[in-house]
Amino acid sequence: MPLLDKLNDWAERADDLVLQMRARLGLLHPLQIVPYCSYGTPSRLYVKGRLLTDKGIGEPSADDSRWQNLLNMYRRFESNEIPDAQLLIRPADGSEHPIMTDEEGYFTLNLEPSMLGEPIDYLWYAVDVELKAAPAPIPTPPGIHAQARVLIPPADAEYGVISDLDDTVIQTSATDLLQMARTVLLRNAHSRLPFKGVAEFYRALQLGRNGKRNNPFFYVSSSPWNLYDLLEDFLALNKIPAGPILLRDMALSRKRSDRHVNPHHGHKLKEIENLLLTYPKLPFVLIGDSGQEDANIYREVVQRHPNRILAIYIRDIMRPDRATLVEKVAEDLLDNEHKVEMLLVQDTVQAAEHAARTGLIFTEAIPAIEKEKQKDE
Repeated sequence: MPLLDKLNDWAERADDLVLQMRARLGLLHPLQIVPYCSYGTPSRLYVKGRLLTDKGIGEPSADDSRWQNLLNMYRRFESNEIPDAQLLIRPADGSEHPIMTDEEGYFTLNLEPSMLGEPIDYLWYAVDVELKAAPAPIPTPPGIHAQARVLIPPADAEYGVISDLDDTVIQTSATDLLQMARTVLLRNAHSRLPFKGVAEFYRALQLGRNGKRNNPFFYVSSSPWNLYDLLEDFLALNKIPAGPILLRDMALSRKRSDRHVNPHHGHKLKEIENLLLTYPKLPFVLIGDSGQEDANIYREVVQRHPNRILAIYIRDIMRPDRATLVEKVAEDLLDNEHKVEMLLVQDTVQAAEHAARTGLIFTEAIPAIEKEKQKDE
Protein backbone atom coordinates (compact mmCIF):
# COMPACT_ATOMS: atom_id res chain seq x y z
CA MET A 1 0.00 0.00 0.00
CA PRO A 2 2.25 2.83 -1.26
CA LEU A 3 -0.10 5.59 -0.10
CA LEU A 4 -0.10 4.36 3.50
CA ASP A 5 3.69 4.02 3.38
CA LYS A 6 3.99 7.63 2.23
CA LEU A 7 1.60 8.82 4.94
CA ASN A 8 3.65 6.96 7.56
CA ASP A 9 6.85 8.53 6.25
CA TRP A 10 5.29 12.01 6.34
CA ALA A 11 4.03 11.43 9.89
CA GLU A 12 7.49 10.33 11.03
CA ARG A 13 9.12 13.38 9.44
CA ALA A 14 6.56 15.61 11.15
CA ASP A 15 7.34 13.94 14.47
CA ASP A 16 11.06 14.62 13.93
CA LEU A 17 10.38 18.29 13.24
CA VAL A 18 8.16 18.64 16.32
CA LEU A 19 10.84 16.92 18.44
CA GLN A 20 13.53 19.32 17.23
CA MET A 21 11.30 22.34 17.76
CA ARG A 22 10.48 21.30 21.33
CA ALA A 23 14.16 20.76 22.04
CA ARG A 24 15.10 24.24 20.72
CA LEU A 25 12.33 25.86 22.78
CA GLY A 26 13.28 23.96 25.93
CA LEU A 27 9.89 22.22 26.02
CA LEU A 28 11.14 18.64 25.79
CA HIS A 29 10.37 16.30 28.67
CA PRO A 30 13.38 14.77 30.47
CA LEU A 31 15.10 11.86 28.73
CA GLN A 32 14.92 8.34 30.11
CA ILE A 33 16.50 5.02 29.16
CA VAL A 34 13.90 2.22 29.23
CA PRO A 35 15.70 -1.14 29.43
CA TYR A 36 13.76 -4.28 28.55
CA CYS A 37 14.36 -7.54 30.41
CA SER A 38 16.11 -9.86 27.98
CA TYR A 39 17.91 -13.20 27.96
CA GLY A 40 21.29 -14.75 27.34
CA THR A 41 23.82 -17.45 28.16
CA PRO A 42 27.09 -17.40 30.14
CA SER A 43 28.89 -16.53 26.89
CA ARG A 44 26.31 -14.27 25.18
CA LEU A 45 24.14 -11.42 26.45
CA TYR A 46 21.27 -9.87 24.52
CA VAL A 47 20.54 -6.29 25.63
CA LYS A 48 17.58 -4.26 24.38
CA GLY A 49 15.90 -1.01 25.35
CA ARG A 50 14.73 2.38 24.15
CA LEU A 51 15.57 6.04 24.70
CA LEU A 52 12.42 8.14 25.18
CA THR A 53 11.21 11.32 26.81
CA ASP A 54 9.70 10.73 30.25
CA LYS A 55 5.94 11.43 30.06
CA GLY A 56 5.44 11.03 33.80
CA ILE A 57 3.61 7.70 33.89
CA GLY A 58 3.64 6.86 37.59
CA GLU A 59 3.27 3.58 39.44
CA PRO A 60 -0.17 2.04 38.86
CA SER A 61 -2.67 2.08 41.69
CA ALA A 62 -5.89 0.19 42.32
CA ASP A 63 -7.50 3.60 42.91
CA ASP A 64 -6.59 5.02 39.48
CA SER A 65 -9.66 6.21 37.59
CA ARG A 66 -10.52 5.15 34.06
CA TRP A 67 -9.60 8.65 32.95
CA GLN A 68 -6.15 8.34 34.56
CA ASN A 69 -5.64 4.96 32.89
CA LEU A 70 -6.71 6.38 29.53
CA LEU A 71 -4.36 9.34 29.95
CA ASN A 72 -1.44 7.05 30.79
CA MET A 73 -2.19 4.89 27.75
CA TYR A 74 -2.16 8.01 25.57
CA ARG A 75 1.21 8.98 27.05
CA ARG A 76 2.63 5.52 26.25
CA PHE A 77 1.76 5.85 22.58
CA GLU A 78 2.53 9.56 22.28
CA SER A 79 6.12 8.97 23.35
CA ASN A 80 8.98 10.96 21.82
CA GLU A 81 11.62 8.52 20.61
CA ILE A 82 15.21 9.77 20.50
CA PRO A 83 17.05 8.49 17.41
CA ASP A 84 20.82 8.65 16.76
CA ALA A 85 21.73 8.96 20.43
CA GLN A 86 25.07 7.58 21.63
CA LEU A 87 24.84 5.04 24.44
CA LEU A 88 27.46 3.03 26.31
CA ILE A 89 26.67 -0.50 27.49
CA ARG A 90 28.79 -1.99 30.28
CA PRO A 91 28.44 -5.63 31.42
CA ALA A 92 29.91 -6.84 34.70
CA ASP A 93 33.31 -7.61 33.14
CA GLY A 94 33.96 -3.85 32.83
CA SER A 95 34.09 -3.79 29.03
CA GLU A 96 32.42 -0.88 27.20
CA HIS A 97 30.26 -1.22 24.10
CA PRO A 98 29.13 1.96 22.30
CA ILE A 99 25.88 1.80 20.38
CA MET A 100 23.49 4.20 18.61
CA THR A 101 19.72 4.26 18.94
CA ASP A 102 17.82 3.61 15.71
CA GLU A 103 15.15 5.82 14.13
CA GLU A 104 12.55 4.63 16.66
CA GLY A 105 14.85 5.13 19.65
CA TYR A 106 15.61 1.41 20.14
CA PHE A 107 19.01 -0.07 20.89
CA THR A 108 19.86 -3.76 20.59
CA LEU A 109 23.20 -5.41 21.26
CA ASN A 110 24.54 -8.96 21.38
CA LEU A 111 27.79 -9.07 23.31
CA GLU A 112 30.23 -11.68 24.61
CA PRO A 113 31.24 -10.98 28.23
CA SER A 114 34.49 -12.36 29.60
CA MET A 115 32.69 -12.93 32.93
CA LEU A 116 29.16 -12.64 34.31
CA GLY A 117 29.64 -11.33 37.80
CA GLU A 118 27.17 -12.14 40.56
CA PRO A 119 23.45 -12.29 39.77
CA ILE A 120 21.39 -9.36 41.08
CA ASP A 121 18.48 -11.73 41.55
CA TYR A 122 18.05 -15.44 41.06
CA LEU A 123 18.77 -16.14 37.33
CA TRP A 124 19.07 -12.40 36.55
CA TYR A 125 22.27 -10.50 35.71
CA ALA A 126 22.80 -6.74 35.43
CA VAL A 127 24.11 -4.71 32.49
CA ASP A 128 24.56 -0.94 32.85
CA VAL A 129 23.40 1.41 30.09
CA GLU A 130 24.48 5.06 30.02
CA LEU A 131 23.56 7.97 27.74
CA LYS A 132 26.73 9.59 26.36
CA ALA A 133 25.28 12.09 23.88
CA ALA A 134 21.84 12.95 22.52
CA PRO A 135 21.59 14.25 18.95
CA ALA A 136 21.57 18.02 18.48
CA PRO A 137 19.64 20.15 19.34
CA ILE A 138 18.59 17.88 22.24
CA PRO A 139 20.67 18.62 25.36
CA THR A 140 22.46 15.76 27.13
CA PRO A 141 21.97 16.01 30.90
CA PRO A 142 24.64 14.19 32.92
CA GLY A 143 23.94 11.01 34.82
CA ILE A 144 21.23 9.41 32.66
CA HIS A 145 21.69 5.67 33.02
CA ALA A 146 19.72 2.50 33.69
CA GLN A 147 20.28 -1.13 34.57
CA ALA A 148 19.14 -3.78 32.10
CA ARG A 149 18.34 -7.25 33.45
CA VAL A 150 19.33 -10.37 31.51
CA LEU A 151 17.91 -13.81 32.32
CA ILE A 152 20.40 -16.68 32.11
CA PRO A 153 18.89 -20.14 32.72
CA PRO A 154 21.03 -22.45 34.87
CA ALA A 155 22.53 -25.61 33.40
CA ASP A 156 20.24 -27.80 35.51
CA ALA A 157 16.95 -26.22 34.37
CA GLU A 158 14.52 -28.99 33.39
CA TYR A 159 12.73 -27.04 30.66
CA GLY A 160 11.74 -23.56 29.61
CA VAL A 161 8.22 -22.17 29.22
CA ILE A 162 7.22 -19.92 26.31
CA SER A 163 3.85 -18.29 26.87
CA ASP A 164 1.60 -15.92 25.02
CA LEU A 165 0.13 -13.08 27.12
CA ASP A 166 -3.13 -11.74 25.67
CA ASP A 167 -6.01 -14.13 26.40
CA THR A 168 -3.53 -16.67 27.77
CA VAL A 169 -2.28 -14.95 30.94
CA ILE A 170 -4.25 -11.67 30.81
CA GLN A 171 -7.94 -11.36 30.02
CA THR A 172 -7.92 -9.15 26.92
CA SER A 173 -10.85 -10.32 24.74
CA ALA A 174 -8.69 -9.99 21.61
CA THR A 175 -11.44 -11.45 19.41
CA ASP A 176 -13.93 -8.76 20.53
CA LEU A 177 -12.58 -5.41 19.38
CA LEU A 178 -14.89 -3.24 21.50
CA GLN A 179 -14.28 -5.20 24.70
CA MET A 180 -10.54 -5.34 23.99
CA ALA A 181 -10.45 -1.54 23.54
CA ARG A 182 -12.17 -1.03 26.90
CA THR A 183 -9.79 -3.42 28.64
CA VAL A 184 -6.59 -2.09 27.09
CA LEU A 185 -7.41 1.62 27.26
CA LEU A 186 -9.30 1.93 30.55
CA ARG A 187 -7.55 -0.52 32.87
CA ASN A 188 -4.09 -0.62 34.43
CA ALA A 189 -1.94 -3.42 35.85
CA HIS A 190 -4.10 -3.51 39.01
CA SER A 191 -7.49 -3.62 37.30
CA ARG A 192 -6.64 -6.00 34.45
CA LEU A 193 -7.49 -9.59 35.36
CA PRO A 194 -5.40 -12.74 35.10
CA PHE A 195 -6.97 -15.98 33.92
CA LYS A 196 -8.16 -18.15 36.77
CA GLY A 197 -5.36 -20.07 38.47
CA VAL A 198 -2.70 -19.06 35.95
CA ALA A 199 -0.26 -17.64 38.51
CA GLU A 200 -0.19 -20.80 40.64
CA PHE A 201 0.08 -23.03 37.55
CA TYR A 202 3.00 -21.02 36.20
CA ARG A 203 4.73 -21.12 39.58
CA ALA A 204 4.34 -24.91 39.57
CA LEU A 205 5.93 -25.05 36.12
CA GLN A 206 8.75 -22.80 37.29
CA LEU A 207 9.36 -25.19 40.20
CA GLY A 208 9.21 -28.27 37.99
CA ARG A 209 10.15 -31.57 39.57
CA ASN A 210 13.66 -30.77 40.80
CA GLY A 211 12.36 -28.36 43.45
CA LYS A 212 14.79 -25.59 42.51
CA ARG A 213 12.31 -23.13 40.90
CA ASN A 214 14.78 -22.51 38.08
CA ASN A 215 12.78 -23.25 34.93
CA PRO A 216 12.90 -20.01 32.91
CA PHE A 217 9.82 -18.23 31.52
CA PHE A 218 9.64 -16.23 28.30
CA TYR A 219 6.60 -14.22 27.19
CA VAL A 220 6.04 -13.63 23.48
CA SER A 221 3.28 -11.24 22.43
CA SER A 222 2.28 -9.19 19.41
CA SER A 223 1.50 -6.22 21.64
CA PRO A 224 3.66 -3.13 20.97
CA TRP A 225 6.69 -2.23 23.09
CA ASN A 226 4.74 0.84 24.29
CA LEU A 227 2.84 -1.49 26.67
CA TYR A 228 5.96 -3.02 28.20
CA ASP A 229 5.72 -1.31 31.61
CA LEU A 230 2.06 -2.25 31.99
CA LEU A 231 2.73 -5.93 31.21
CA GLU A 232 5.79 -6.10 33.48
CA ASP A 233 3.81 -4.54 36.36
CA PHE A 234 0.95 -6.98 35.74
CA LEU A 235 3.20 -10.02 36.09
CA ALA A 236 4.77 -8.67 39.28
CA LEU A 237 1.46 -7.66 40.91
CA ASN A 238 -0.08 -11.07 40.23
CA LYS A 239 3.06 -12.98 41.33
CA ILE A 240 3.40 -14.61 37.92
CA PRO A 241 7.00 -15.74 37.21
CA ALA A 242 9.06 -12.93 35.73
CA GLY A 243 10.71 -13.40 32.37
CA PRO A 244 11.74 -11.52 29.24
CA ILE A 245 8.69 -9.98 27.53
CA LEU A 246 9.28 -10.06 23.78
CA LEU A 247 6.96 -7.56 22.09
CA ARG A 248 6.65 -6.07 18.61
CA ASP A 249 7.90 -2.87 17.01
CA MET A 250 4.78 -1.49 15.34
CA ALA A 251 6.74 0.89 13.10
CA LEU A 252 8.90 -1.97 11.83
CA SER A 253 5.85 -4.10 11.09
CA ARG A 254 4.39 -1.30 8.97
CA LYS A 255 7.57 -1.19 6.91
CA ARG A 256 7.99 -4.92 6.39
CA SER A 257 8.64 -5.75 2.76
CA ASP A 258 6.46 -8.89 2.55
CA ARG A 259 2.84 -7.78 2.79
CA HIS A 260 1.63 -11.39 2.60
CA VAL A 261 3.23 -12.36 5.92
CA ASN A 262 0.94 -12.17 8.96
CA PRO A 263 2.87 -9.86 11.35
CA HIS A 264 1.52 -11.68 14.42
CA HIS A 265 2.57 -15.07 13.04
CA GLY A 266 5.95 -13.88 11.78
CA HIS A 267 6.91 -12.04 14.97
CA LYS A 268 6.03 -14.87 17.36
CA LEU A 269 7.64 -17.56 15.21
CA LYS A 270 10.88 -15.54 14.92
CA GLU A 271 11.10 -14.89 18.66
CA ILE A 272 10.40 -18.52 19.56
CA GLU A 273 12.98 -19.76 17.06
CA ASN A 274 15.57 -17.39 18.52
CA LEU A 275 14.94 -18.87 21.97
CA LEU A 276 15.27 -22.46 20.76
CA LEU A 277 18.49 -21.60 18.95
CA THR A 278 19.89 -19.78 22.00
CA TYR A 279 19.24 -22.79 24.24
CA PRO A 280 19.80 -25.83 21.99
CA LYS A 281 19.79 -28.34 24.87
CA LEU A 282 16.73 -26.98 26.69
CA PRO A 283 13.30 -28.48 25.92
CA PHE A 284 10.26 -26.22 26.09
CA VAL A 285 6.58 -26.12 27.01
CA LEU A 286 4.44 -23.83 24.83
CA ILE A 287 1.29 -22.10 26.12
CA GLY A 288 -1.17 -20.02 24.09
CA ASP A 289 -4.84 -19.58 23.29
CA SER A 290 -7.22 -20.44 20.49
CA GLY A 291 -8.04 -16.82 19.66
CA GLN A 292 -5.36 -16.13 17.06
CA GLU A 293 -2.63 -18.17 15.40
CA ASP A 294 -0.94 -19.85 18.36
CA ALA A 295 -1.85 -23.42 17.37
CA ASN A 296 -0.51 -23.01 13.82
CA ILE A 297 2.61 -21.20 15.03
CA TYR A 298 3.36 -23.91 17.59
CA ARG A 299 2.83 -26.66 14.99
CA GLU A 300 5.43 -24.97 12.80
CA VAL A 301 7.82 -24.78 15.76
CA VAL A 302 7.45 -28.54 16.34
CA GLN A 303 8.06 -29.27 12.67
CA ARG A 304 11.17 -27.10 12.53
CA HIS A 305 12.56 -28.25 15.89
CA PRO A 306 11.64 -31.91 16.44
CA ASN A 307 12.12 -33.38 19.91
CA ARG A 308 12.35 -29.93 21.53
CA ILE A 309 8.73 -29.44 22.65
CA LEU A 310 7.43 -31.40 25.65
CA ALA A 311 3.79 -30.25 25.60
CA ILE A 312 1.52 -27.53 24.21
CA TYR A 313 -1.41 -26.03 26.11
CA ILE A 314 -3.98 -23.92 24.23
CA ARG A 315 -6.59 -22.10 26.30
CA ASP A 316 -10.07 -22.40 24.77
CA ILE A 317 -11.65 -18.97 24.19
CA MET A 318 -15.01 -20.73 23.71
CA ARG A 319 -15.33 -20.15 19.97
CA PRO A 320 -16.36 -23.41 18.23
CA ASP A 321 -14.65 -22.49 14.95
CA ARG A 322 -11.35 -21.82 16.75
CA ALA A 323 -11.66 -25.00 18.79
CA THR A 324 -12.12 -27.04 15.61
CA LEU A 325 -8.94 -25.54 14.15
CA VAL A 326 -6.92 -26.35 17.29
CA GLU A 327 -8.25 -29.91 17.41
CA LYS A 328 -7.21 -30.45 13.77
CA VAL A 329 -3.70 -29.18 14.51
CA ALA A 330 -3.53 -31.40 17.61
CA GLU A 331 -4.44 -34.45 15.50
CA ASP A 332 -1.74 -33.56 12.98
CA LEU A 333 0.90 -33.37 15.72
CA LEU A 334 -0.02 -36.79 17.08
CA ASP A 335 -0.22 -38.39 13.63
CA ASN A 336 3.27 -37.39 12.50
CA GLU A 337 6.63 -38.64 13.75
CA HIS A 338 7.00 -35.92 16.40
CA LYS A 339 4.12 -37.11 18.63
CA VAL A 340 3.72 -33.88 20.62
CA GLU A 341 0.53 -33.47 22.64
CA MET A 342 -1.39 -30.24 22.07
CA LEU A 343 -4.24 -29.88 24.56
CA LEU A 344 -7.18 -27.54 24.15
CA VAL A 345 -7.96 -26.76 27.81
CA GLN A 346 -10.89 -25.04 29.46
CA ASP A 347 -8.86 -23.90 32.47
CA THR A 348 -5.46 -24.10 34.15
CA VAL A 349 -6.48 -27.06 36.35
CA GLN A 350 -6.98 -29.22 33.27
CA ALA A 351 -3.56 -28.20 31.97
CA ALA A 352 -1.99 -28.81 35.40
CA GLU A 353 -3.45 -32.31 35.63
CA HIS A 354 -1.85 -33.19 32.30
CA ALA A 355 1.44 -31.59 33.36
CA ALA A 356 1.44 -33.72 36.53
CA ARG A 357 0.68 -36.93 34.60
CA THR A 358 3.56 -36.27 32.21
CA GLY A 359 6.09 -35.40 34.91
CA LEU A 360 6.33 -31.64 34.36
CA ILE A 361 5.03 -30.61 37.80
CA PHE A 362 4.30 -32.22 41.16
CA THR A 363 0.86 -33.78 41.55
CA GLU A 364 0.81 -32.13 44.99
CA ALA A 365 0.69 -28.72 43.24
CA ILE A 366 -2.79 -29.30 41.81
CA PRO A 367 -4.85 -28.46 44.96
CA ALA A 368 -3.17 -25.05 45.21
CA ILE A 369 -3.97 -24.39 41.53
CA GLU A 370 -7.59 -25.41 42.11
CA LYS A 371 -7.81 -23.16 45.16
CA GLU A 372 -6.41 -20.14 43.29
CA LYS A 373 -8.78 -20.79 40.36
CA GLN A 374 -11.73 -20.73 42.77
CA LYS A 375 -10.41 -17.56 44.42
CA ASP A 376 -10.01 -15.84 41.03
CA GLU A 377 -13.58 -16.80 40.12
